Amino acid sequence: MTSTTRPGPMPATQPPWPLAPSHLSGLVASAPGRPLQASFSPVDRGLIGEVPVCTPEDVAAATATARAAQRQWAAVPLRQRRAVVGRFHALLLQREEDILNLVQAESGKSRLNAFEELADAALTAAYYRRTAERFLRPVRRTGAAPGLTRTTEHRLPKGVVGIISPWNYPLTLAVSDAIPALLAGNAVVLKPDSQTPFTALMALELLREAGLPQDVFQIVTGDGPVLGPAMVAGVDFLMFTGSSETGKIVARQCAERLIGFSGELGGKNATVVLADADLAKAARGAAQGCFSNSGQLCISMERIYVHGDVFEDFLAAFTARVNALRLGTGPGWEVDMGSLTGQRQLARVSEHVEDALSKGATLIAGGRHRPDLGPYFYEPTVLTGVTEEMLVAREETFGPVVSVYRVEDDEEAVERANDSRYGLNASVWSARRGESVARRLMAGTVNINDGYSAAWASHDAPMGGMKDSGVGRRHGREGILKYTETQTVAVQRLVPVGPPPGMANERYTRLVKGALRLVKGALRLIGRRTGS
Repeated sequence: MTSTTRPGPMPATQPPWPLAPSHLSGLVASAPGRPLQASFSPVDRGLIGEVPVCTPEDVAAATATARAAQRQWAAVPLRQRRAVVGRFHALLLQREEDILNLVQAESGKSRLNAFEELADAALTAAYYRRTAERFLRPVRRTGAAPGLTRTTEHRLPKGVVGIISPWNYPLTLAVSDAIPALLAGNAVVLKPDSQTPFTALMALELLREAGLPQDVFQIVTGDGPVLGPAMVAGVDFLMFTGSSETGKIVARQCAERLIGFSGELGGKNATVVLADADLAKAARGAAQGCFSNSGQLCISMERIYVHGDVFEDFLAAFTARVNALRLGTGPGWEVDMGSLTGQRQLARVSEHVEDALSKGATLIAGGRHRPDLGPYFYEPTVLTGVTEEMLVAREETFGPVVSVYRVEDDEEAVERANDSRYGLNASVWSARRGESVARRLMAGTVNINDGYSAAWASHDAPMGGMKDSGVGRRHGREGILKYTETQTVAVQRLVPVGPPPGMANERYTRLVKGALRLVKGALRLIGRRTGS
């Protein structure tokens, strides 16, 4: 079921995948008899399955169950927790076909984009399985009195970690946060988005099959505004992925309880194409960076700033790439871009494009809803002539729409890229000046000669946003240590810290001051020898 961005034949009405396995809804942590909520595929509005509509009481019960199980889970040796994650990694690869079918059915994305989710989840599991011991092991610290004080920093689990995950990456953004939390000894309560509950439930099924104790990971399903406050009220740390506006609300709720909060939030990400860029590579990479997952990606590009010397050539090459993208869905690998996830996204994309065109923007490519392919398909769209009064100029579209701007030099490109309340991801295309420009961009991740994949797939490096794009980081050391509390244990030997028995306080202070002068002199001598 494919086409170019030009009109194509009507698609077949038969969905290319089966319904979600009915037993998955039984994994939801809900009381018996709750009403059911139907989940429909955005591809053809076909029924995927039904899940219980949980209540705040269900969330409280799930949290209590997870808390009781967490104490035993934290006592399990780390090597055994790592073994569970290793088996989960293997199961992800073994169940590829079923997982890809379900991810596509729930989200409407292309087969390739669904596979990217699977690959990322597997890489996350492999990375933290390999590194958790190094990150979590006790660390010796300098004591108050070297030789007399033995000080050790320990990492303890937070307790119960709450995760609220979005619909655009239903596997990646559940697993990439749950895996490090579990390895650190926490229990998890996850609320997936109401549009995509079954992918998270399949991940839970695989984790339990891999040996995760049943009560350690709980999933609740239902309406976010109803269940979110109940999660904040019960967990010990909350990880949220979603809009900046909702993230601020959740952060304030967490602050009331003085619990930790981490959020990957919105973005209006910028690509900068410098005069020395390889334009063919930049055009190809920008198309991938703008339209992967139909632009429904927090780190995808919505603004492109191109040096005036290469503007026309880049725009021509980029437009050709965009017009060649193949739209569709189904289990085939030939599709480049799938469907939007629902009516709300279609309405937002349509509004932004129509508003821009009504105010004088120029349509270079796309710009059309494609009901011949499915209810929520929208063509990859390129605009020029976008000005400040247009919605698309500053608001996050979160769809397949990008605005291309001409700039006179690197200074203007950097200034305009940074002129946003967001700062999640950025991209620079250049043969020689990429790194110097990248360091000046106010974004949590910057990719040089790549759209977003290079930084995102660097699992050993932290990923997150500046400004309104979030707080905290996932991936790397920070991605697991945020789910821990630091505890300092200091053992004092031979003599106490303070005046020894029988020594006058005044004499003790003179001895301490003398010792401090000796330390200062030793540090000065070391500094001269090392040049520091």
